[in-house]
Amino acid sequence: MRVGAWLRNPWLQLGLLLAVVTLSLQAWQGRQQAGLGERIAQAAAPGDLRMLSSTTCGICTQARHWFREHGVAVSECFVERDAACRAEFQRLQAPGTPVILVRGRPQLGFSPPRIADALAPVHSGG
Repeated sequence: MRVGAWLRNPWLQLGLLLAVVTLSLQAWQGRQQAGLGERIAQAAAPGDLRMLSSTTCGICTQARHWFREHGVAVSECFVERDAACRAEFQRLQAPGTPVILVRGRPQLGFSPPRIADALAPVHSGG
């Protein structure tokens, strides 16, 4: 089959289009995450972020890597290893981990946009 015939194949065209769209979306998401990570890293002072984790929690691992990759200062404790961490987790009555305390306010799960929003300065109307 000649090269021109391959390019006229609608399935091949669809496959190429999907590949281009997928790669473009991944690049865009990467830039968005980098900007979000930079915003959080700049807004979070030491002590602002604390993650209550579990040693078996996959989302905790993803969050830990994300924070590290973006240079975000976060302290972490493990409910299985640390009695004070376990007590705080139980006090919050959290249904699971991670629980990320943003300036003392708990957030269940890992969502960089929610963390960024919680760290954003509050502007009062004037």
